[in-house]
Amino acid sequence: MHSEIVWMIIGMAVVTYVPRMLPFVLFRGKELPPFIQGILKNVPYATLGALIFPGILFIQEDIWYGLLGAAAAFLAAYLGANVIVVVLGSITVLSIYSYFF
Repeated sequence: MHSEIVWMIIGMAVVTYVPRMLPFVLFRGKELPPFIQGILKNVPYATLGALIFPGILFIQEDIWYGLLGAAAAFLAAYLGANVIVVVLGSITVLSIYSYFF
């Protein structure tokens, strides 16, 4: 392997490791304010929404296809269904929609 590639891999490892390690070192034994804790608890949901929402709108040329599937999934999740039931329910609704339209 070329030494340039090895150095590139080492560099990528360092720039990946340092941002993950710094919060542990800097905030060891410290309590964050409740406001910041509330914000950080919502980051995974915001990230997931940002990843899923564009896919809903651009899944097919027919925008109603994605919106109908999302509505079915949201309704099943709101009613407290298991994740598998949410996914299968959305697939079922979209299969029926595809069959008739």
